[in-house]
Amino acid sequence: MAETTVDNKKAADSTGMAYLNTLPRRLVTLYTPLAVFMIVLLFPFYWMAVTTFKPNEELYNFRENNPFWIRNPTLANVEKLLFNTNYPDWLLNTMTVAIVATCLAIFASVLAAYAIQRLRFRGAQAIGLMIFLAYLVPPSILFIPLATIIYGMGLYDSNWALILTYPTFLIPFCTWLMMGYFKSIPYELEECALIDGATRLQILWRITLPLAVPGLISAGIFAFTLSWNEFIYALAFISSSENKTVPVGVLTQLVEGDVYHWGALMAGALFGSLPVAILYSFFVEYYVSSLTGAVKE
Repeated sequence: MAETTVDNKKAADSTGMAYLNTLPRRLVTLYTPLAVFMIVLLFPFYWMAVTTFKPNEELYNFRENNPFWIRNPTLANVEKLLFNTNYPDWLLNTMTVAIVATCLAIFASVLAAYAIQRLRFRGAQAIGLMIFLAYLVPPSILFIPLATIIYGMGLYDSNWALILTYPTFLIPFCTWLMMGYFKSIPYELEECALIDGATRLQILWRITLPLAVPGLISAGIFAFTLSWNEFIYALAFISSSENKTVPVGVLTQLVEGDVYHWGALMAGALFGSLPVAILYSFFVEYYVSSLTGAVKE
């Protein structure tokens, strides 16, 4: 009976794949949707790159110049961004804040998610739900009381103002994500370790975390991306130009009244998006694995 079921499944799979044997079918069901998806996904990066290296004469004259192509490439916009603004400082500040805030959030989230999901104490699920609901609170509401705390601690206009406030929205989301991943790890592994005399910290460090690496990477990518792109806290808690982050610095320094320096703006957006894109490209396999909750038993 089992062999018949397996044979029927293989036959169904082969029949389904046979549908794509002809070129017209592959063109309609595979290549065309994939091409549309790639164009929609990559066009913003292409537009930023074209605008970055396009001189102002071509940028503002669409009648005589193709808006999707460059006739006379220039580095004037890049030079203005790097040497006439504090963009290198903004990039360094953004990188520092994102890395430190992500590490703090992941550390706290792992401990919280492990305690809620694996220790099985009374009210654990209710606490987990409350932590996730905290993520739904808009930052536009939280930054008002947080501003009072930041001023009181003397951290205004420093990287620490952002490093200590970003976990308020990073930890709830990362905890919820890690709870789902820890739930997919078999309890029997921990029970065997407890029988052998291992402590909870040893189990977490040597058994649970190695199995949860895809989940850790996924939570880290989300936390890093949210920290990198955050705008409200960075605008409210940072005032000096050299301490700004990329999202705030590019907007406040390259927009003068109703004058938008589009070339330098697009250069800043392009260079600011590259670290996140590179990070995703290196860890995309772990990211997909974490979304499917893949754990080998």
